[in-house]
Amino acid sequence: MGVPLDRPRDNNERLLKPIHLHILGRIGNAQIGPIYLGFLGLASLIFFLIGFTAIGWNYLVQVNYSPIEFVRQLFWLSVDPPPPQYGLSIPPLNEGGWWLFSGFFITVSVLLWWMRMYRRATQLKMGTHVAWAFAAAIWLYLVLGFFRPILMGSWGEAVPWGIFSHLDWTAAFSLRYGNLFYNPFHMLSIAFLYGSTLLFAMHGATILAVSRYGGEREIEQIVDRGTASERAGLFWRWTM
Repeated sequence: MGVPLDRPRDNNERLLKPIHLHILGRIGNAQIGPIYLGFLGLASLIFFLIGFTAIGWNYLVQVNYSPIEFVRQLFWLSVDPPPPQYGLSIPPLNEGGWWLFSGFFITVSVLLWWMRMYRRATQLKMGTHVAWAFAAAIWLYLVLGFFRPILMGSWGEAVPWGIFSHLDWTAAFSLRYGNLFYNPFHMLSIAFLYGSTLLFAMHGATILAVSRYGGEREIEQIVDRGTASERAGLFWRWTM
């Protein structure tokens, strides 16, 4: 069945058995796993956990290790980049060093995950469209947190690690350079981001809804009458 696959290194059989959760089946696919990580996936996960844990511990320090205050103030907590006087040097940990530390590990994690995604696609003889779409988001991340600060000569120009703090950074950026929401490239990115998310969700939910009729075989059924694909098409024709 399907296209024959080569068996290169790092394409081992998936380990562990999948589990099924009834509550997930109410809203989507009840099966979780099996999950393939491989070397790149495992390395990405380790780097991400180091960076994420560094941010989390800094948040806990800011609330004196109080779990209640951590939850209450979570939206206001932040790990900020170094002050402008440090330029592109490595500052002390408590003056922006933790931001640089966590940023390094999370950035490496994201790049490793992109490499994993690309390799998975090529080893499974798939197109690399998803990897390049992900690369567009990574490009935005690198521009704001790496390329732009380097070009401006200061890590202090980068985006902080925080919920409200990164929104405040966006507002300050708009005050300095003009409203970011007027930027046509920002408009396009938001439109495509939310638009593609909505379309993918609509498509995935529709195929799942007709899976009892073999909706996952949509290519085979696309020209036939009375199939899952025709039911799905009629649903949206009547709904829209």
